[in-house]
Amino acid sequence: MSDEGFFKRLEARLHAVPSKVMEAPGLVLKPAAVLAPLFWRDGEPWAYLTMRPLTLRKHPGQISFPGGARESGDLTPLHTALRETKEELGLEPEAVSVLGMLGAMPTITAFWVTPFVGVVPAEAPLTPNADEIAEVLEAPLWRMRRETRFIYQADREVYVWGDARHVVWGATYRMLDQLMEHVTAVGR
Repeated sequence: MSDEGFFKRLEARLHAVPSKVMEAPGLVLKPAAVLAPLFWRDGEPWAYLTMRPLTLRKHPGQISFPGGARESGDLTPLHTALRETKEELGLEPEAVSVLGMLGAMPTITAFWVTPFVGVVPAEAPLTPNADEIAEVLEAPLWRMRRETRFIYQADREVYVWGDARHVVWGATYRMLDQLMEHVTAVGR
């Protein structure tokens, strides 16, 4: 399968079968957005994820998609996702081909996050912002697997890959789970 064929089918599915938005009635949440940047390497789709520095006040050491809170100059959630991706990874908005969006969701830190899915060039030069990114991770989507891990006093469903050194949980897990549903439906 070619990357072009896969990403065209994924785009069509994202538009035809929207992900379910998680409800948060009565909560006052700050708007935020993220981008799931996908790329094609060695005959399969991959995603860039980021590991946050341990020195950050919010979500230290956690794995996430690039993104963050809406700023006054952001016209739409997509503007927020693209601006934050540029700030965190150095990817220019013009380098991202947006395929669609996943279902918006609340976080336990009082954000309402809108996730977008986009394709970036496989060899795009990344310049991670060291203040916000400790490490850029490359995750092979077709080789992701679910496990249960004990995190913050509870068993939680997580995604791992490879040697399972990196663990995706929480809101990013929910976003990745939505994305994986679409990726699986599109097929290999």
